Amino acid sequence: MGTALANSQDWFGPEIQQYGLLIVSMLVAGLFAGFVAGMFGIGGGFVVVPALAAVLNVLPHTGGNEHIMHVAIGTSLATIFFTSLRSVQAHAKRGAVDWNILKGWLPWVVAGVIVGVALTSVMDGEQLKIVFGVCLIPLGLNFIFQILGRKVAGEEKMPKGPARAALGSGLGAFSSLLGIGGGTPAVLIMTMSGVNMHRAVATAAGFGTIIAVPGAIGSMIAGFNQPNLPLGSFGFVNLIALASIVAMSIWTAPLGAAAAHKLDPVKLKRVFGAYLLLTAGFMLKDSIPFGAIFSQFTGSA
Repeated sequence: MGTALANSQDWFGPEIQQYGLLIVSMLVAGLFAGFVAGMFGIGGGFVVVPALAAVLNVLPHTGGNEHIMHVAIGTSLATIFFTSLRSVQAHAKRGAVDWNILKGWLPWVVAGVIVGVALTSVMDGEQLKIVFGVCLIPLGLNFIFQILGRKVAGEEKMPKGPARAALGSGLGAFSSLLGIGGGTPAVLIMTMSGVNMHRAVATAAGFGTIIAVPGAIGSMIAGFNQPNLPLGSFGFVNLIALASIVAMSIWTAPLGAAAAHKLDPVKLKRVFGAYLLLTAGFMLKDSIPFGAIFSQFTGSA
């Protein structure tokens, strides 16, 4: 176990009191992550990654650590396994999960996840924050304005052959790079292929489970022996945050799944889209020198 549990010598030091903030914050994040996972068929990573990154940044011995984003992404992938599994079980009880789609896409998604984890391991924290923030902007805009993902009239026709291989691999790489369950792009692909929205959301929850397993294992391996990781980390997966988030999300994921079949999805998506745009701004505000860029433009004018 050696370095598996980072900084284990501090477990009983005075710093342990600071980790109450981590636990409480992740319990709250778990409540929200579970609900949106069930509601939209996503893994909850859009909630977990920014919340965990923000909290770890103020904890003793970890603030400013170059691996904070790696831990946030790796931990998010681990929580997604439990959240997505609970969500897909709730949707399956309603007969809404298309298992044939999941089986056909599984090998390509897993291959993409492996590539995504490898990319994450060679990128630094600032690069990951920029990628995360930038990718949230088009996703948030799509949630608000429904630019893509509207059901295509006519016959349901999911991509097959090379198209499925390319899309599945891209979905896996994109999701593992951001620490998300892939539900949002998966729903877009399915609805644009004519799949009913409720069935697309339900099936997308299954993609999260597929992505989470190799993603979490790869994050543990990539972070093994890395110095100065947050207390309770096994590689790039923080066990304290994992337990706190899962404890709440497994209860709220079924509630979100039930709400998806009852509430107005358009209004809910717009609210969630606004949240994604705010989160993107939060992630990018310290990573992109907006002030310097603005000064250059105004100075040259």
